[in-house]
Amino acid sequence: MSKTKKMMAGVLTTALMTSLVACGSTDQARPAKPKDKSCDKWKWDEDTQTYYCSDSSSSHSGSYYHGGRYYGSKKQLTSSSAYKSFKSSSSYKSGIGSGSKGGFGG
Repeated sequence: MSKTKKMMAGVLTTALMTSLVACGSTDQARPAKPKDKSCDKWKWDEDTQTYYCSDSSSSHSGSYYHGGRYYGSKKQLTSSSAYKSFKSSSSYKSGIGSGSKGGFGG
């Protein structure tokens, strides 16, 4: 293998490993799933960066959970002052897809 091919293989391997590490770390940025016993199934909502209850047998089914409170709809969540404050914080903006530049080609 020529020096150029070895160098390119090394660059590609590094880029691939960096991508895999970055993808694997997205769950670490998420808050822990709520431990509220009135809902057994939680789903992550990428748009709001919050969890919602997907437990059809729960009285909170379809509700969003943020800051210890349930919100009956996405509109109620996004209209709340607590959520607006969260959205303007760096916690919300640092997620993947947040529009922040950096990394390869950023």
